Amino acid sequence: MVLDKPERWSQSVTESSDALDLEQGVFALEDPREIACSLKRSAEKSRRRKSDPYRSAMSMLTFYINRAGKQLAPDQRDRLEAAKDELRDLFGRPRKNQ
Repeated sequence: MVLDKPERWSQSVTESSDALDLEQGVFALEDPREIACSLKRSAEKSRRRKSDPYRSAMSMLTFYINRAGKQLAPDQRDRLEAAKDELRDLFGRPRKNQ
């Protein structure tokens, strides 16, 4: 009998979160602005989120970065961190280091 590899709980959360229905491959996009735009669309479209769209989008992005941990390549981490500032811009919030 062959057992399937158990799914990681964080992957399950990312795929079936009550906060957002994410567009497929959003975190693999090359442009931080595109990542932020996708998260914004998902957050604004979602009717299941528990907080405002900005917080839901930022929470999902932060969750992904934290769960990926050391397995996240430095250039991808930089891109995702830049997406946080783009998300702040899209929602009219100040950038982190301003």
